Amino acid sequence: MTKPKAATLLTWYDRHRRALPWRALPGAASDPYAIWLSEVMCQQTTIAAVKSYYEAFLTKWPRVTDLAAAPVEDVMKAWAGLGYYSRARNLHACAQSVVRDHGGSFPDTEAELLKLPGIGPYTAAAIAAIAFDRRAVVVDGNVERVVSRLFTITTPMPRAKIEIRAAADRLTPQKRCGDFAQAMMDLGASLCSPRKPACALCPFMKTCAAFAQGTPETYPVKAQKAERPSRVGACFVLRRKDGAVLVRTRPPKGLLGGMTDFPGSDWTTSKSLKDEGTSSAPVDASWSHAGDIEHVFTHFALRLRVYIAPAAAGLRAPKGMRWVACDEMETEALPSVMRKVWTRASDAFDQPSSRRSRLQLAS
Repeated sequence: MTKPKAATLLTWYDRHRRALPWRALPGAASDPYAIWLSEVMCQQTTIAAVKSYYEAFLTKWPRVTDLAAAPVEDVMKAWAGLGYYSRARNLHACAQSVVRDHGGSFPDTEAELLKLPGIGPYTAAAIAAIAFDRRAVVVDGNVERVVSRLFTITTPMPRAKIEIRAAADRLTPQKRCGDFAQAMMDLGASLCSPRKPACALCPFMKTCAAFAQGTPETYPVKAQKAERPSRVGACFVLRRKDGAVLVRTRPPKGLLGGMTDFPGSDWTTSKSLKDEGTSSAPVDASWSHAGDIEHVFTHFALRLRVYIAPAAAGLRAPKGMRWVACDEMETEALPSVMRKVWTRASDAFDQPSSRRSRLQLAS
């Protein structure tokens, strides 16, 4: 079988390239800031989800110097809902490093890019190739799928990553490296899909070993998944008579670091959700059960029991907590799980007390 060639893919790309907000027009130079921002945002997040965040970031901070000068709290608020919040902290730290250590210009080599906060091997390669047309081997999930099918790599993931990268290296050309990297991503995102790939339209159809076998959907070979563990906890939403809500800011490091949340218990695997009472509540109050919410993180599934209570207008916030007006909650850096809590609590606060009591009995 003839080996796949980069030139074949580039010809296809020139006709079928995707129009993306951060992608330079044919013949135009790429903006390293735009490429970096998009690559960080697209890590483990769909392009559809990223587009509005990307555009909002560029509107607020059109240059890396603007982002570096912004308070980190504002960056976290703008990121709220996008998930994987360490990316936002690293984004801000990286912008500051680029300004402080590189005069506001991104370095153009993988080695130098890797020294920046939050930039790993994939992101360094993508920026070097796409923004500076350096020869770099860019392998994301889409590329892994394309390469594993082209060369029928039977080693299960994630052990196959080394073989896939080596095969991608052999395929990567010396010229038009940025276009080639984007072409591979586009091919995986469109024709070479996980299920029902459109092989008849693929530029690599005649040179794809998996297509020749009639088994493209079996690649990449996946290792058997371990069962996702479950955790439970309680969350407490206290609302004063003047409409202010009690919140806190999580520690800067760790899961959801630097984000806003509601006080609550530790998330544990040793309890049943029914055992989550009000012993960990931030203050003594007339707590009522408002319902439960579920949220799935990468490594575990979480169920939270949500409690609500009214408070006097003049009640001071406990140490490490603060009051936020209800109409300002939308601008707080609430992660998705806490937005679910807030929605459940808001609905419960708006219910008549008699109906809320019936809901408690039903739950």
